[in-house]
Amino acid sequence: MTAFGAKEVQELRKATGAGMMDAKKALTEAEGDFEQATQILREKGLAKAAGRTDRENTEGVVVVIDNDDAAVLVHLKAETDFAAKSDDFNKFVQELADRVLSEGTSVVAEFEARLEDLKLTVKENVEIGAVARYEKTPDSVVDAYLHGGGRAGVLIEGKDVDVDALHEIALHVAFAKPSYLSRDEVPGELVEKERQALLEITKAEGKPEQAWPKIVEGRLDAWYRDQVLLEQGVFGEKETVATRLGDATITRFELALVGG
Repeated sequence: MTAFGAKEVQELRKATGAGMMDAKKALTEAEGDFEQATQILREKGLAKAAGRTDRENTEGVVVVIDNDDAAVLVHLKAETDFAAKSDDFNKFVQELADRVLSEGTSVVAEFEARLEDLKLTVKENVEIGAVARYEKTPDSVVDAYLHGGGRAGVLIEGKDVDVDALHEIALHVAFAKPSYLSRDEVPGELVEKERQALLEITKAEGKPEQAWPKIVEGRLDAWYRDQVLLEQGVFGEKETVATRLGDATITRFELALVGG
């Protein structure tokens, strides 16, 4: 049996997030073996990545899979690029993407326990971000785009749209990073918050009071053009996405960004 004391118990608590008595019992059961004690806590569901969930996880990877039946996007977040490039991290996100492709987004719940283990393995705040699956049907066109080796991913679905044109819009989404498809999707409270902020800015500039409503609405339109895909200029040009589409429509899109 390997001797252990308060220091080893504290180290096990720090590594697993388990309580003091649970950590002590696990070390006793494992006869002082740290790795075995960690495994005991995992199996009992007592090992958690406590204390990591509030740490910023701006690194990670986006995986996109596209086949004849569907396209999927899965974003897995990490704190460092080192963890995001590890074998365990990439195996997890790839297996999750494969399962989502074959079974749908509901399988994410089945990966929660494994996610806790992954947090312990890489010792970081690992989090599942965006997960989406777009079924391909005779009535729709779906495009999937992966940018920068997994730094960004886009799924986009349209109707009565040319495949090449839809792919161009997918590239634009990765470039312009819209948050919403149309104005109708923007939450009313967010619009009102922005309107009030723009009003205060306009007041502070000393503009005539009678001109405030017109100035604010003009600035709000510019804000919409930053947020809403259909109102954005394609790749920053004057022609909007809506104009480029003509009679075609975009029904939905999903954008995942590492660090976004």
